[in-house]
Amino acid sequence: MVDQTPVVKSDDASRLRNDKVLIQIPPLPDETWITRIEKQYAGLEIRWEQLDWKPGDSTEAGAVDLSSETWEGVTIACLFIPHTAHLMSNVRFVQLTSAGVDKWCKHETYKDPNVTICTASGVQSPQISEWVISTWLMMRNGYLDYSATQRQAQASKALPHVQDTPGMRMGILGYGAIGRQCGRVAAAMGVQVYAFTRNPRTTTAERRDRSYSLPGMGDPQGSIPSAWYHGTSQEAVDDFLHQDLDILVLCLPLTESNRHLIGRAQFDILAKKKTFLSNVARGQLVVTDALVEALNQGKIQGAALDVTDPEPLPDGHPLYTAPNVFITPHVSFRTQNYFQRILDVFEANLERLSKGQPLLNEVSV
Repeated sequence: MVDQTPVVKSDDASRLRNDKVLIQIPPLPDETWITRIEKQYAGLEIRWEQLDWKPGDSTEAGAVDLSSETWEGVTIACLFIPHTAHLMSNVRFVQLTSAGVDKWCKHETYKDPNVTICTASGVQSPQISEWVISTWLMMRNGYLDYSATQRQAQASKALPHVQDTPGMRMGILGYGAIGRQCGRVAAAMGVQVYAFTRNPRTTTAERRDRSYSLPGMGDPQGSIPSAWYHGTSQEAVDDFLHQDLDILVLCLPLTESNRHLIGRAQFDILAKKKTFLSNVARGQLVVTDALVEALNQGKIQGAALDVTDPEPLPDGHPLYTAPNVFITPHVSFRTQNYFQRILDVFEANLERLSKGQPLLNEVSV
């Protein structure tokens, strides 16, 4: 949590003197927060526009454009959804409210080398890790079966062959803030953690996490995994999948290069151990038809999906009725604390911006 103690004005604060901030997120404006930040940075002006958005609404650029008058002079923005580039012509820093950047990758502002983009990585880690672990335990221990029998007002029979988690192996594809918190919780349950990253993490310094993190969360030193894998090729990913994983957790951002990363050939690899699949990243990482086939043929133990392709799934889609699958409508990130944490990381970055320091969660384009 960012220290909210008032700070004495200094020369650092003057770096934001001519900036205008636009915040557009779903909550109502927090006038106390606005007053405190404007007082801390004399001359800084904050405009907060509540976003009228609900799940299922478009998240494409321009879907919720504000007027050009609202954008006039804005140099810093904190946004839930992209706006069209011409409105953002004066912006030098954008704080996203998501951990991923796939909605921004084709945006002209994202491509502009003079604009700094930061994600909200770390804000979602506690609640998403809870979703991953709880859905895995719920399905592997048959809790849904017990619940179904209870709803029929009948006594359940004990399910055979229940196995606890110590000694199991979790493979985390994408060992960022969310993956590290999943690893932390899994390790506390006696699970071996294998991590996969895009770039090599061979030294202690390379394994450290320099992104935003809540106190006591994640894996700051990168000390939890018992094995590290890396690479950018399909062959590197497939080698990781060959490591006798009991559960594979997808936590990596969606890019053009990893779209449909997990298809029929990958499910054939996972079939050796009947690996459980948990996807809290993006639905397009997985070939949906291949997933349905893998579930129907018993290649994998099951799947917990907070994201799908397409999203939302149309009524009657065969994934709904495939065996051993649990689907939620992209809600694993939700918590009443979510947007307060967004403000915390945004505030931390405003302080760093005022001091000329490197920002948290800065995206390398």
